[in-house]
Amino acid sequence: MATFHPKQPTGNITTFNIQHGFAEALLRGMRSSFMKDADYHHLTQCETLDDVKLNLTETDYGEALADSDAMTPAAFQKVAVEKLVTEFKYLRTQTVEPLSTFLDFITYEYMIENVMLLLKGALGGRDINELLEQCHPLGMFKESTMRSIPTFENSARGYQDLYQTVLVDTPVGPYFAQFLLESASSRSGGSYNVLQEVEIEIIKSSLIKYWLEDFYNFTMSLGGDTAEIMGELLRVRADSNAINITLNSFGTPLNEPAMRTSDRKRLYPGFGHLYPAGTANLTDVTDEDELGRALEPFPQYAAVWNIHAAGHGDKSIDDAFYERDVQMLELAFESQMHFASFYAYVKLKEQEIRNLVWVSECILQQQKDEIQKFVQVFSQNAPWRK
Repeated sequence: MATFHPKQPTGNITTFNIQHGFAEALLRGMRSSFMKDADYHHLTQCETLDDVKLNLTETDYGEALADSDAMTPAAFQKVAVEKLVTEFKYLRTQTVEPLSTFLDFITYEYMIENVMLLLKGALGGRDINELLEQCHPLGMFKESTMRSIPTFENSARGYQDLYQTVLVDTPVGPYFAQFLLESASSRSGGSYNVLQEVEIEIIKSSLIKYWLEDFYNFTMSLGGDTAEIMGELLRVRADSNAINITLNSFGTPLNEPAMRTSDRKRLYPGFGHLYPAGTANLTDVTDEDELGRALEPFPQYAAVWNIHAAGHGDKSIDDAFYERDVQMLELAFESQMHFASFYAYVKLKEQEIRNLVWVSECILQQQKDEIQKFVQVFSQNAPWRK
């Protein structure tokens, strides 16, 4: 007998628990694994990395670190990432559609980053085994595919062969094809000579843009609380990308008049709070002063920009973005029966791992004055909770 698929919004109270209640219950249990205020306090008092490991045995990382002999920030990061991947993959096995596709979308970002890491490494002549070690486990293809990516010939035809023989069969293949087609339509010559003419980072930004737009459209098609909450998270993510692309383009060919209205403009996602009026203004921005003025009509981003423009204090623009993101991601856990909390869990765990690496590096380099400069997750002392 065919399985009945209710045609109601994913976040509807009458149907959500039938299909996705168990997976959400698992996620709510995993939420309790985040490090507490006391755990961070103990870590910041450590004098050596051995002390860090000892204190982490009292947290959810204790079992994962038990078999780890290396005492380095990189070793701590590797163990923490592997733990996150194990938890994510277990969650994925407990899901049904459309939640399973939603979780797949989360992994596509890491697939794009891995592909671009291998492409960039291949151009620099780096060892394939070293590159594979740096790839994120959530974005891995089968090993034969991963090893095939850096073996293409460093020529126009080689890039085309890479797509046709390797990437076309991967989940991110459609984004790569879209990049080739759009680039070919705006440049002279065929699509097969496009990759030779642009920077790797431009390709990566383009692929991330297509992924964000695809993820956003899928999220909005789900309806309900998922569309409302996750849609907002993705809109803010798209705006952050547009601001960072503009800021990072200063002093590069992307800031030249011809490229501002062609290449740079195409990198801005086609949705978000800045779209379309804000991104149109960003197209004409030539320096940081103009960027600040372009963001003035958007108070939430003007506040973040003012931190960067001040040029002093304990917070960088990245810190300000991280703080805002953590607040929004934490709020995703304040309601139930939607998919946004699954995305929030992965991103908050990534922030926790960044915190762990930062504290470890400060201890290793004896920079205790800098050790408090991290964005804690689910802290009772967070400014927005007061």
